[in-house]
Amino acid sequence: MDPDGVAKAFVDHYYTTFDTNRAALVGLYQEGSMLTFEGSKFMGAAAITGKLTSLPFAACKHQVTTIDCQPSGPAGGMLVFVSGALQVGEGEHPLKFSQMFHLMPVGPGNFYVQNDMFRLNYG
Repeated sequence: MDPDGVAKAFVDHYYTTFDTNRAALVGLYQEGSMLTFEGSKFMGAAAITGKLTSLPFAACKHQVTTIDCQPSGPAGGMLVFVSGALQVGEGEHPLKFSQMFHLMPVGPGNFYVQNDMFRLNYG
């Protein structure tokens, strides 16, 4: 398993799904998963998906700039750190963001999101 390849495939899948059908992200989380979104914490797949689907914009487009990953612990987890820009409306300036995922294995080549932290980068 190539960690960089897994990280890129996950990031591509996550942001394509986020940009086209946020509700479908529910399958990437479990009941023990946690999202910290701009300092607010959400626990469990339903609460996380509820937050993501309630964001105040209908359409968006992520443009990923960097993807960094590291193996995490003996269970085969991975830390994935993403930076990029988020376009949330026609003619609006893109917003810079950073996001960190802690992926845990659920079988050969399959992962779920244990932890997810998102921040907009101002300044």
